[in-house]
Amino acid sequence: MAESVVRHVLFDADGVLQDLPGGWYAAMEPYVGERARDFLHETWSDELPMLAGEGDYLPVLEASLVRYGVSTPATEVYDAVWKNIVLIEESLEIVRALKSSGYGVHLGTNQECYRGEHMRTVLGYDALFDVSCYSYDLGVAKPDPAFFTRAAERIGADPSTILFIDDTSRNITGARTAGLHAELWDFTQGHDLLHEILTGHGVTRR
Repeated sequence: MAESVVRHVLFDADGVLQDLPGGWYAAMEPYVGERARDFLHETWSDELPMLAGEGDYLPVLEASLVRYGVSTPATEVYDAVWKNIVLIEESLEIVRALKSSGYGVHLGTNQECYRGEHMRTVLGYDALFDVSCYSYDLGVAKPDPAFFTRAAERIGADPSTILFIDDTSRNITGARTAGLHAELWDFTQGHDLLHEILTGHGVTRR
């Protein structure tokens, strides 16, 4: 570790550590059919304030469902779609290996409070990561550089000692603007590439 400036690795969640099997559109089709894409893009837009911790998402989702003529309770749809998360075990193995090698391992993700709480407890992220940075808790969402500034403060580390891994290019730009090292990667690219990225930043595992 002494050879590298990087002492901490901050991981995004969706696309990096976890996946929604079949994708969001397919998950919503049982409820809204061919309008799944339109529905999700509308509700994702409505959700933006909740990602920064402002408001309650379930009533917003319920209103969207009513607008699309869906009678299924919002909580039922939410559990079936938003909580339908599969962990990418090989990604988690890398997190554990880095942690055992003495690196700080942290989570940096955009979530509203209900999904975030599910991830923290049911998925076990609070036990896995040293520090968890959820946008709803920080009060600001990626790609705003303030998200990364606050994450670094919460971690208690200089931004230049943190490497951020995310699957969205605008989030990489936000992180670099805040002074973090940042690299674009998602699990479909394979974990050999992630190993190369880590090694390229001097991050090695015992």
